[in-house]
Amino acid sequence: MDYEKIGIKESKKKGALHRGLPNETLIGHAVEKGLGRLTEDGVLAVLTGRHTGRSAGDKYVVRSPKTDEGVWWENNVNSMAPETFGRLREAVLGHLNEEGRDLYDTVRSVGSGDEYSFGVHVVSTHPNHILFANHMFKPGRGSNDEDFLVLHAPAFKVDVGTFGTKSETVIVTCFDTNTTLVCGTLYAGEIKKSMFAVMNYVLPTKGILPMHSGASMLPNKETSVFFGLSGTGKTTLSTDEGSLLIGDDEHGLSDKGIFNFEGGCYAKTYRLSRETEPGIYAAARRPGSLLENVVVDGKGVPDFFDKSISENGRLSYPLDFIDGVVKEARGGVPRHVFFLCADAFGVLPPVARLTKEQAMFYFVLGYTAKLAGTEIGVVEPQATFSTCFGAPFMLRRPETYALLLGKYLDRHGIRVWLVNTGWTAGPYGEGHRFPIKVTREVIRAVQRGELDGAEFDDDPVFGFGVPRKVRDVPADTLRPRAGWKKPEEYDRKARELAASFHGQLGRLGAFKGRVAKGAPTYRG
Repeated sequence: MDYEKIGIKESKKKGALHRGLPNETLIGHAVEKGLGRLTEDGVLAVLTGRHTGRSAGDKYVVRSPKTDEGVWWENNVNSMAPETFGRLREAVLGHLNEEGRDLYDTVRSVGSGDEYSFGVHVVSTHPNHILFANHMFKPGRGSNDEDFLVLHAPAFKVDVGTFGTKSETVIVTCFDTNTTLVCGTLYAGEIKKSMFAVMNYVLPTKGILPMHSGASMLPNKETSVFFGLSGTGKTTLSTDEGSLLIGDDEHGLSDKGIFNFEGGCYAKTYRLSRETEPGIYAAARRPGSLLENVVVDGKGVPDFFDKSISENGRLSYPLDFIDGVVKEARGGVPRHVFFLCADAFGVLPPVARLTKEQAMFYFVLGYTAKLAGTEIGVVEPQATFSTCFGAPFMLRRPETYALLLGKYLDRHGIRVWLVNTGWTAGPYGEGHRFPIKVTREVIRAVQRGELDGAEFDDDPVFGFGVPRKVRDVPADTLRPRAGWKKPEEYDRKARELAASFHGQLGRLGAFKGRVAKGAPTYRG
C-alpha cells in the first residue's frame, strides 16, 4: 500500500504506523493504552462510550453521477457532495497524521474470491478496532481491483457548522474513490456494516444477490438460508444441532451457491449462557476474542445478564473459534429459504409455503412485530418492517433485490417458507410463544423433504399454503384460528395485519407493482 498516495504519513518524530500487527500484539497495545482490559480468561473487553450501537441517522453516501440514480436515497440515506467529502477526508487525514499519534492498519477482504471479493484496507487510531477488522474480514486482498479504504477516526468530532452534517458523528462512503470515513463513534459495528452496505450496492450489478441472513449446511451438503430480524431466531436456527454453520449474518447468492462475506461473527451477548449458546459462550471465554460493552467485575468476570451498559453488548471472534462450521464458508445453491418472523399478533401459522410472487412480497416487507413495553409508547404489539430483512444496509431500491431473488427461485427451484417463531392461540399477553422445539421440528421436516408431497390449504386471508400435517405438531397449532378462544377476534386481527402489509407496500413507492402480486387478497 502506498501510504503517501492515500495521505498517511509514515514518518513522524513521535508516534508510529504499526502495520499488520498480530492480534495478540494489538490486544497488548489496547491494554497498554487504557482502551480496554482483560477478563479472567484473557479476553479483551472494551467500552464504546455513548455510542453502543449504530448511528443510523449519521450514514452518508457521496452523491455523484455514479450513485445519483442507483442509491435508494429515501431509505434514510443522507447525501454528501463530493466537495464536502473531499474537505472532510482532508480533515480526517489531518487528525490521523497529528504528531505523536500512533496508527494501526490491516489489509483484509470481504466476499468470496470465486464469485466476488474486494480488499479492505483499514487504518485506525485504535488497535482494538484493527483486531475487530481482523476478526470480521477475511485474510487476503480479494480477487478484484475495487479495494476499499476505511479511515477510522473514532475520536475525531466532525464540525457540524463546517461540513453541514447532522452531528459530530459521520459514517460516509464515496464510491468514486472507494473510501469510507468513520468519525466520532467507537462502536466497532460501523466498520463491518459499512462494508456490508458496499457489498449490497455492488453485487447486484454482478447478478449476485446480497443477503442479510444466516446460512447452514446439513450433513448431505444441502444448504439453507435464514432471513430474520432481531429476536426471530435467525442465529439460533442457523446454528441448530446437526447442521454446520456457513455464517450467521451476511451472504451472497450466485449460480454457484452461497458464500459468507465475512471471516468472523459479531454476536449479541445479553443473556448469553453455556446452556443456550454453548459455541458462542466458549468463544466469549477464548483469548483473542473481543467483548464490547459487557459488564466485567473487579475480578475480570463478565456478566452477560447485566445490561446496565447496553442491551446491545457484543462479542467478535473469527469463525474458527467455534466448532461445527463449514471451513470454506460457502455451500451450494440452497434448497430452502426461510423467512423468520416473530408475529406477536398470534395469527400466522408456524409454517407456510410461499409462491415465487409471495416470496418476493414478504422479502420486500421484512415483517416482524415489536412487543409491548420494548419501546416507550408501545403498549400493544406493533407490526414493524425492514425491507429485505436489512433495510439500513440496502443501498439500492427494494425491487432490485426482490427481482434478483425471483430470478434465483425460478432458475434453481428454491422453495421459500414463512416461519412464525412468535405467538399462537392469541396475541402477546394472551396466547403463548411457539416453543423452540416446535419451530425446530418444522424446520427439520422441511429440510428433510417431508413436506414435498404434503397436502396444503390456502389461507383465506394471506393466501399462502399451510400444510395439513407436520410431524407431531398439533393440528390447531398449524391452524392458529382454531386455537383462539374467540375465532372472530382472530379474523379481525388477521385482517388488521394484512392491512398493515398493504400499507407498508404503499409506502415503498412506485416500484410496489412489481411485487404486489404476492400481497394478501383479503377484503378489508
